[in-house]
Amino acid sequence: MCRWVAYTGAPVFLEDLVSSPGHSLIEQSQHATECKTETNGDGFGLAWYDARPEPGLYRDVYPAWSDTNLRAICAQVKARLFLAHVRASTGAATSRNNCHPFVKGRWSFMHNGQIGGFEAFRKQADMAIPDDLYNERKGGTDSEVLFLLALAAGLETAPRAAMAEAVGTLEAMSRSKGQGPYMRISAAFSDGEALYALRYSSDHIAPSVYYRFSDSRQGWAVVSEPLESDQSGWQELQPGHMARFVGRDVQVTPFAPVMQPAAA
Repeated sequence: MCRWVAYTGAPVFLEDLVSSPGHSLIEQSQHATECKTETNGDGFGLAWYDARPEPGLYRDVYPAWSDTNLRAICAQVKARLFLAHVRASTGAATSRNNCHPFVKGRWSFMHNGQIGGFEAFRKQADMAIPDDLYNERKGGTDSEVLFLLALAAGLETAPRAAMAEAVGTLEAMSRSKGQGPYMRISAAFSDGEALYALRYSSDHIAPSVYYRFSDSRQGWAVVSEPLESDQSGWQELQPGHMARFVGRDVQVTPFAPVMQPAAA
């Protein structure tokens, strides 16, 4: 399992969520409290939006707590929207290409969870990626496949429907050739304008997602775990729901995968 934070609103320094809070993302890389693995030390990544439509991207394989460059960047970079992730591998190698977020054009995407028995149908999953996107398959994670399938399904124009199709495609493969739990997912993704968060599971255990609007920052924090233990105002995104954050508004809608029978 992994931990992540995302933000959209008035520009803030990345350190406001990534390194400064008492239960910051860097603190969660060593001492997560709401996932199976307390330590998330298999790399980290940042994607941030400022003056240009495409996000900046910085990823590395070091544990987040030990990388001084990460703290230095977060202390200097200010952004109106960003995604940050610390990784605990569920099987894929520790490499930059396997670190989240993943980026294609204006879109950035990060994921926490698992697709049960992915290695048993990895070839089939890769083959589901259309030819015009397959060159974007740089690493070996199930998360990257999910992102590329969502792009292929129309993430640009219909994010909820695209994610429902992508999640459904991989859950169907897991049910056919993998093993349970078939799908557990929390994800955050953005086109630089809206920020989206998703929480879903095929069983009763869905990875945690919380969100909170800060009047002082004039923005939304969307996180795997609250950033301060004594801070009020955090709302839990319920399993089987997707949220869209734009300005001061949040729209929460039901989410369910659209599953087609997996090919033999």
